Amino acid sequence: TFQKKQRRLPDSTMADEAKAKGNAAFSSGDFTSAVNHFTEAINLSPTKHVLFSNRSAAHASLHQYQEALSDAKKTVELKPDWAKGYSRLGAAHVGLNQFGEAADAYSKGLEIDPSNEALKTGLADASSRSRAAAPQNNPFGDAFKGPEMWAKLSADPSTRGFLKQPDFVNMMQEIQRSPSNLNLYLKDQRVMQSLGVLLNVQIRTQAGDEAEAMEEDEMVVNEPEVAEEKEKKEKALKEKEMGNAAYKKKDFENAIKHYSTAMEIDDEDISYITNRAAVHLEMGNYDECIKDCDKAVERGRELRSDYKMVAKALTRKGTALGKMAKVSKDYEPVIETYQKALTEHRNPDTLKRLNEAERAKKELEQQEYFDPAIGDAEREKGNEFFKEQKYPDAVRHYTEAIKRNPKDPRAYSNRAACYTKLGAMPEGLKDAEKCIELDPTFSKGYSRKGAVQFFMKEYDNAMETYQEGLKHDPNNQELLDGVRRCVQQINKANRGDLTPEELKERQAKGMQDPEIQNILTDPVMRQVKRQSLTSLDDCCGTIYVDDVSPNSNTALFEQVLSDLQENPAAAQKHMQNPMIMNKIQKLISSGIVQMK
Repeated sequence: TFQKKQRRLPDSTMADEAKAKGNAAFSSGDFTSAVNHFTEAINLSPTKHVLFSNRSAAHASLHQYQEALSDAKKTVELKPDWAKGYSRLGAAHVGLNQFGEAADAYSKGLEIDPSNEALKTGLADASSRSRAAAPQNNPFGDAFKGPEMWAKLSADPSTRGFLKQPDFVNMMQEIQRSPSNLNLYLKDQRVMQSLGVLLNVQIRTQAGDEAEAMEEDEMVVNEPEVAEEKEKKEKALKEKEMGNAAYKKKDFENAIKHYSTAMEIDDEDISYITNRAAVHLEMGNYDECIKDCDKAVERGRELRSDYKMVAKALTRKGTALGKMAKVSKDYEPVIETYQKALTEHRNPDTLKRLNEAERAKKELEQQEYFDPAIGDAEREKGNEFFKEQKYPDAVRHYTEAIKRNPKDPRAYSNRAACYTKLGAMPEGLKDAEKCIELDPTFSKGYSRKGAVQFFMKEYDNAMETYQEGLKHDPNNQELLDGVRRCVQQINKANRGDLTPEELKERQAKGMQDPEIQNILTDPVMRQVKRQSLTSLDDCCGTIYVDDVSPNSNTALFEQVLSDLQENPAAAQKHMQNPMIMNKIQKLISSGIVQMK
């Protein structure tokens, strides 16, 4: 039975790791990698609804709405009572322009969680788009149907040139998609000219000073109306500027009045709405801020406003929700709103806010998961597995103990011992250092760290760790034994008793140590050489005074050791300098300098 459980656990762990990688990739905007990681997780854990939900979001971010829809349906199938699944389903339908189905999905989600802000926003957005997409009675609708429209415009000399203008082509595509959009572009003379061609009627347009008199049945732009429209927009902008000035002075009441007036004068600029939302946000009126942001998004969709403005409104809403989440402890609507904003426009500030919200959610989950009693129980389970030499299982329980109580140094100490047994020295060292950080008086932390350093053959570092532990617990036998083992290894190097293999390994490790490298290039130590004998004969050859290249540093220090043995006067001088002696000892321990 135990063996079967062991076979399942790696799949679960690997699925969690793949999910974590997918979440990280999604947060950084690498949606393709996110899809790949979530797919890997699904293959390992095919009944986990959250994985399909996450992959649906990643597909939607890549505008792969059909795949997003398939994953959303699977999410709802696996977990029909989870409101977020319907949010994913609604988002996928919106991406496919299936606004009626999207509204149904959001409505079902709200039946499960009536207070879910993300579902409320999604329903409002889908309903708005559904109304905008609904067919309208338009007498000119048939004129824009099918490829015949483009053929007629291309054949007529008066409209042929328009087809080379991208903005004109976009307008005509919008009208072709929904003839009711014609009302949005009637002021464009190119559209009016094209309409005449498509309807086979003569519609003459003004063209500056060359405009001719219009007949009664001609459609013309009314200049007084244009002037009035311009005056209206200028008046609204003036109100906006006064609102901005009041906002900077923190005169929020007047700022709201000016922005509201601007909205009444000109309802085709959603910046007035988002600015008023910013004032509500500053005042702490978060519900009002959210209402204004929703209104800006809805109106922006109707007007087909710049996607950056829609994203700005969603980001502002996410900020308001984030403020509320500090009390409600519900960061899910915050995260979903920021994700929607990023699908409109990938703004670094929005991405930063999303990462902060996800981090806050994770910290909250950790706080809610905190339970010292369960942590102690998990640590005891780990101890049992450790005694049975089942170290991977022990690590699993110690890890759970740390999650339940991240401030318990004992769990880190015990896991460090497991990692040492498994040969995972870097992980063991990290845990031992965390143990000491949590409780600098806990002697076990120093024992664990010293043991890892000893196994890594960093005998000097291990000696320092053990000695530091003895300051807190002078009679600790484990620490005293550690010091004894380190002394034996260091003396072995001092006596030159290392085998060629041991010497080569120790020298290679020593040369990678930054402290050793600094000693070898220390100008003070070079001066020691200049004050010593002029040459030294050994098995490696003769090194002279002027030979001070980096590669000759070993011989420089061998000269100092020669002084200590053969030149009493120079030896006395060296021994009076504790810094030099300490550095020499470091080089001897590392095998760089040998005692023969």
